[in-house]
Amino acid sequence: MNWKFWKKNEDRKPKSKTREWVDAIVFAVIAATIIRWLLMEAFTIPTPSMEKSLLVGDFLFVSKFHYGTRTPATPLQVPLTHQKIWGTNIPSYLDWIQLPQYRLPGITEVKRNDVVVFNVPGIEENNFEERDKNKWIDYPVDLKTNYIKRCVGLPGDVIEIADKQVIVNGQAIDNPEKMQFSYVVLSDTRISDRVLENLNITKPEGVDPRKNGVYQLFYLTNEEAEKLKAQPFVKEVTPYKSLGKGEWEPRIFPNDQALFPWNGDWYGPLRIPKEGETIQINKENLITYGKIITRYEHNDDVKITDDKLFIDGKEVREYTFKQDYFFMMGDNRHNSLDSRYWGFVPEDHIVGKGFFIWLSLDPNESFFSKIRWRRFFNLIE
Repeated sequence: MNWKFWKKNEDRKPKSKTREWVDAIVFAVIAATIIRWLLMEAFTIPTPSMEKSLLVGDFLFVSKFHYGTRTPATPLQVPLTHQKIWGTNIPSYLDWIQLPQYRLPGITEVKRNDVVVFNVPGIEENNFEERDKNKWIDYPVDLKTNYIKRCVGLPGDVIEIADKQVIVNGQAIDNPEKMQFSYVVLSDTRISDRVLENLNITKPEGVDPRKNGVYQLFYLTNEEAEKLKAQPFVKEVTPYKSLGKGEWEPRIFPNDQALFPWNGDWYGPLRIPKEGETIQINKENLITYGKIITRYEHNDDVKITDDKLFIDGKEVREYTFKQDYFFMMGDNRHNSLDSRYWGFVPEDHIVGKGFFIWLSLDPNESFFSKIRWRRFFNLIE
C-alpha cells in the first residue's frame, strides 16, 4: 500500500505564468460575483432625483443583507454585468431560463424613510430613453433598471400629499433634511458660478433675462433658498407656482382625470397594497391596482375586460394580494420620476438598502477638483 499520497508530487509540472493569471482572474470574478449577489453591490448616482441627499457622481455601496438577498431569476448572464455588456448594446443575458425568486432572511425590513435601491417595475420606465415602443424590452425582474429613492409609504399605508407635505395614515411625516423643491430666483444679473460654488448651490435649470432682471429656476433646499435671499443682488426667491389642489397632471398615477384629479404636490389619498389584503373588484380599484395584478402578482392567465377581472378564464369579484408593495419618492421632489408617476414597487423588486458613499466625483469640475472629499464614507440617511 502506498502511504506517500500526502507527499508532493515531484513529477507535477509547475503552472505557467499565463495559467496562474487565468486562475487568479477566474477566482476574483467568482469571489466578486458572490459578494455582489450576496452582500453588497456598487452603484453610482446618474440623475439629480435624490439631491441634495445624494449627488450626481456619488458612488455608493448598497447592502443586500439588510432586507435579505434575492435568489437569481436569470442565471444565464455574463458575470458582473446588468442589462448590457460593458460599453456595448449587446444584451448580457439570455432569458431561456427564468427561475422563481426567493428572498433569504435579512436583518431588517424596509422602513419608512429608508433610501432603497429597487428594480423599477414598468416596461415604460425601463425604456424611457427609447421613443420607439416597438424596440422596448421587457427585462426580467432582476435585470430591470435600478432606481434609488426614499421609501415614504409601507404596505397597508394610506398616503397623501397636501401642498407638498407627505401625509401617511393621517399624520404628516418627517421630511428629509436636504429635501429640495423648485424656486424662481429674480436677481439683477445672472448669478455667477463662483457665487453658487461658494454657497454650495447647484447651477440653475433655466435662465430667462427680462427688463426687470434675470429669472432663474433652481432646485433648492429651504436653507439654500434663505442663503440666496440674503444676497444683495437677489430681489426675490419664490416657490415655483405648480398645479393646485384638484388640478390634474396627465402623467400622474393612476392616470385617470375623472377619478384621480391629482398632481405631484396634491396627491391621494391612496392605499398601498399589502400581502394578504383583499379588495373588491370595481372600476376604481382596477384603475388603481389592475396593473400590479396583471403584471407583478405572478398570475399565469389574467386579463381585464370591460371593468372585470378574469383569472384562469373565470371572473373574479375580489382579489387578495400575494405580496407587499411600497411607495417611493425622490428627495428632489420637483425633479424626480417616482411612485407618483408610475405607481407601486413590488416587494420582489427590492434590491437593497443604500449603505454608504465610498467615492464622489463632481461631473462639472475639472480633473483636479472633481473629488468631493467631504462625502467619502458618509452613511446614507
